[in-house]
Amino acid sequence: MISVEEARARILAFVERLPPERVPPLEALGQALAEDVIAGFDIPPLDNTAMDGYAVRAADTVDASEAAPRTLAVVADLAAGYVRETALGAGEAVRIMTGAPVPPGADAIVPFEETDEPLREPGQSPARGGTVAVFKAAAPAANIRRRGEDILAGQAALEAGRVVRASEIGVLSSLGRTEAVVYRRPEVAILSTGDEIVTPGGERRPGQIYDANAHGVAALVRAFGGRPRLLGIARDTVDDLTARIRAGLDADMIVTSAGVSRGDFDVVKDVLAREGAIDFWTVRMKPGKPLAFGAFEAPDGRRVPHLGLPGNPVSSMVAFELFGRPAIFKMLGREGWERPVVRAVTRDRIVNTDGRRFFARCIVTTGDDGRLYADLTGPQGSGILTSMSAANGLTIIPEDLPHADPGDEIDVMMIDWERPA
Repeated sequence: MISVEEARARILAFVERLPPERVPPLEALGQALAEDVIAGFDIPPLDNTAMDGYAVRAADTVDASEAAPRTLAVVADLAAGYVRETALGAGEAVRIMTGAPVPPGADAIVPFEETDEPLREPGQSPARGGTVAVFKAAAPAANIRRRGEDILAGQAALEAGRVVRASEIGVLSSLGRTEAVVYRRPEVAILSTGDEIVTPGGERRPGQIYDANAHGVAALVRAFGGRPRLLGIARDTVDDLTARIRAGLDADMIVTSAGVSRGDFDVVKDVLAREGAIDFWTVRMKPGKPLAFGAFEAPDGRRVPHLGLPGNPVSSMVAFELFGRPAIFKMLGREGWERPVVRAVTRDRIVNTDGRRFFARCIVTTGDDGRLYADLTGPQGSGILTSMSAANGLTIIPEDLPHADPGDEIDVMMIDWERPA
């Protein structure tokens, strides 16, 4: 058996970042930019107002107060999307809406609240040629957003490697971009194995179970940024398994579940050895010890990485969390695959007797004393999938620690991270 760290290092050493692709910004969510995004113009493109009010010359409002307002002539109304080219003269004001370009000659915006506008009856805003009373002196540049204060033309508005989130999509759109150049999402082909497995919705005979692994792993692939493709269920024969694996060799990774332990019908290792190569197939961890990694030879000459997950559903999901997530992140060109690890006080006795790292499912909450506490989500059998559903973290009990007692502080890897309430 090899350690979790060595297994992950071997997988990451094999997989490569995928080539760039051009996609609409909304489709790039969660992908990493493959090149800098250079601005072709300033944002904002012109000085504009940050609020509704009046564009004025600050000098015309000096010493203004409610007792002694400064009365200005309103020479125009200006909405966002329009430009006034005539310069503002002494004693003049332009009624202006948020986002409208500041007219030439104006150097400040007086908000409506600092004028007599709120005192007017509805529909009685000053028309062209009317007046406005200003109750407070405006400082030069007040409420004006300057040209280029966000992005300057020629500047890298977004750097290569940055993960596209909602805010990055907003930046791309503000620059008029209809495409983003990002590293391609990996397509992950997912195959379940076993005569006892039935596709959900199908007829389940005595002795059979519905396939939870394929859909659970597919959901993780999608959550981590990849594109899952289900290959169905392979029966416990070399011919059927071989045919289905060959159908997935155009993917960027193949993931199988079951067939990697020591049973008579565990044929994945045999097919992997015949169709490709095995790197390792046991890891010093619990759950998830029977984990295989290797590569299949594709017709186009590529070596397609293969992750052979255990058959028990909890083992399958924990193993993919620990090894599939880092691999997908690397193929996406993303950093930061590591989950947050917190220190929490266990309320349960956690027994670890066989020298493997124990990733027990737990729920982490904040106690009245402000400390984090970890409670196991019930029995920890690797077939009890509801224990995974109830968990927001996995304990990290080291290989050389035989047990953790209530009150002990332990490491917990948060797999569903929001600061526990």
